[in-house]
Formats: sequence, structure tokens, C-alpha cells
Amino acid sequence: MPTYEYECEKCHHLFEQVQKITDEPVKVCPICGGKVKRLISGGGGFLFKGNGFYITDHRSESYKKRKKEETGSITKDDKKAKNHSGKEPAEKK
Repeated sequence: MPTYEYECEKCHHLFEQVQKITDEPVKVCPICGGKVKRLISGGGGFLFKGNGFYITDHRSESYKKRKKEETGSITKDDKKAKNHSGKEPAEKK
């Protein structure tokens, strides 16, 4: 269920209310009884959890190592590490 933010127009009390989308909006301040308005909120973020989804959208080192062993190929990260060695790649003749 979504969490909605409200502000009292009389005492400026800010509060949150967990409600169903189909519930009527709160109309009365729980502190002073004044009229409240629902605020526009950025909402909460969400995370993908499980195989393949990470909060930073990067693979773990253990996954990269296992994948490299399975395929026997060089990964993009391996190429980046070689390019950041401080030396310019040799030109082909």
C-alpha cells in the first residue's frame, strides 16, 4: 500500500498515512482538527532483488570471476584494467 504525505493548512503539521489507492484522502489534521492537503511526493524507490539485479546495477566480483571461468573469455572489466595500466597501447604496423 502506498504512503501518502499530508500537511495541515492550519498548524502546518506534516504526517504520513499508509492507505489503499481506493481509500478517501485524509481531510482532518490529527493534531488540531484543521483541513489538510495531500502533498505530491517523490515516492519510495524500489530495488530489484534476486539473480542478476543489483542496487548499483553492477555485477559482484564473484559473479565476474565465475562467468570468466565458465566462458574462458576476457570481460569488459579485464579490458578496462589493461587500458588503465598507465601505458598507451602499442600501435600495429
